[in-house]
Amino acid sequence: MEAQELKKGLKLGGKMERVNGKELSYTEFVARYLAKNQPVVVTGIMDDWRACKDWVDLNGHPNLRFFSTHFGKSKVQIADCGSQEFTDQRTIEMSVSEFIEYWVTLNEENKRVYHSVSGDYSDTTNHYDGKPLLYLKDWHFVKEYTEYVAYSTPLFFNDDWLNLYLDEYHMHNDPEYQEQNEVSCSDYRFVYMGPKGTWTPLHADVFRSYSWSANVCGRKLWLFLPPDQCHLVFDRYMKNSLYNIFDNVNESKFPGFKKAVWLECTQLKNEIIFVPSGWYHQVHNLEDTISINHNWFNAYNLDWVWNLLVGDYNEAKELIEDIRDICDDFEALCQRNLAANTGMNLLDFFTFITRMTFANLVQLCNHHGGCEDNSPTSCPSAHHSVLNLISIRRVALKMNSTCLVECRGSSSHVQHILEDPVFLELCSALRRRYEKLHEECHHENDDGKSLVNVPERLNSADIVGSTISNSENLISFINRILGNFLPLLDDSLVSELVEENSAVS
Repeated sequence: MEAQELKKGLKLGGKMERVNGKELSYTEFVARYLAKNQPVVVTGIMDDWRACKDWVDLNGHPNLRFFSTHFGKSKVQIADCGSQEFTDQRTIEMSVSEFIEYWVTLNEENKRVYHSVSGDYSDTTNHYDGKPLLYLKDWHFVKEYTEYVAYSTPLFFNDDWLNLYLDEYHMHNDPEYQEQNEVSCSDYRFVYMGPKGTWTPLHADVFRSYSWSANVCGRKLWLFLPPDQCHLVFDRYMKNSLYNIFDNVNESKFPGFKKAVWLECTQLKNEIIFVPSGWYHQVHNLEDTISINHNWFNAYNLDWVWNLLVGDYNEAKELIEDIRDICDDFEALCQRNLAANTGMNLLDFFTFITRMTFANLVQLCNHHGGCEDNSPTSCPSAHHSVLNLISIRRVALKMNSTCLVECRGSSSHVQHILEDPVFLELCSALRRRYEKLHEECHHENDDGKSLVNVPERLNSADIVGSTISNSENLISFINRILGNFLPLLDDSLVSELVEENSAVS
């Protein structure tokens, strides 16, 4: 089915903005799209990707044989686009070479039908004779092929706390959970590949994260619904969302659907779509397509992640409430179910933001001891870290106000964390990323040396001697950090802190 046919019956309210990435600074991208949670198509920044050369043949189509030859033994998850299982498509496991054989055969048979029906291969109708439409999704290509650098993450999406963290730590520390989910939760950097007609059902992204999706070849049709309209695609009980917006929607079950106003976009080869937090979207491949996709979050959408976790926690708790009295550890069971269904639980999230707090403390100490700029307030990297700490503090205040037992009980001693080699790698990676984002700001410290000198660069010794075991501890800890680096806070940051303190008190 072609794009115009697919869109019939939907109320369309506009098209996606397109910008040339070579003419856009990181600061402009943050102000115009990231902070405002607005989608955009970015062009002009994929030209030097190895994937755009190796993965595409001379006709601009997927170079399928290349994948069989170089990556054929990989085991991947394949979605059957014609078979629904619960709220998603049914998946099976295949090797990449098996999937490529399926795809090549499908295209050859389709080509024969083209010639027999019209004698013209330019006819764009699909003739699959009832064969399943299979779509390779969520291939953890970067983790599996670390030496093959298919692409580099664009600058606009480099402040990625999620994958930075998962390169060093497990999100969930239950050994049994790790064994079962070692691959699926190792990172959130994926390759997608599928023939024309494959698609992804309506959804909002995991963790309510941001995502970016780069088309290596082919065209995709995207339909977006902004967060303030997402209730319109849920049933009257606000329990389940639509699976396919192009089905014959039952208006009595989904009474708000006809009111929804969709934002459409046809994504072309070498274009990247930025998908903001909480935007529901459905995606269709209009041609044979390969794309690279990342899910990620940072200080700008951390609230979205926390709000989702609280909602999912309450649902998980409600589902098993009837066994509370006979359960030895009801809260632990809630947390296991939350981790299994959502990808992390409340304690995982608290551990995550605590470590990111420590990492941003190290970045500030890098500034304090090694910035070439004589004016602290004009150091972009330090300003960035202060903004991060304010965002974490805001979420910690939310955690504290909910009084959820699950957010307490994780104990992190600052000094022990600062001496951990794994944490050292996290800090070094974070510093390298911020140097890319803020090229005008230069620090003199070599990788890792700043960790040794953190205590010497703080006016308050009790910061390094702190133990963080709950959200209240974390708030107090961040307050002490910001107090030490008060010269870095401009008037707008100070005002934000005052407003948050007033709201809580």
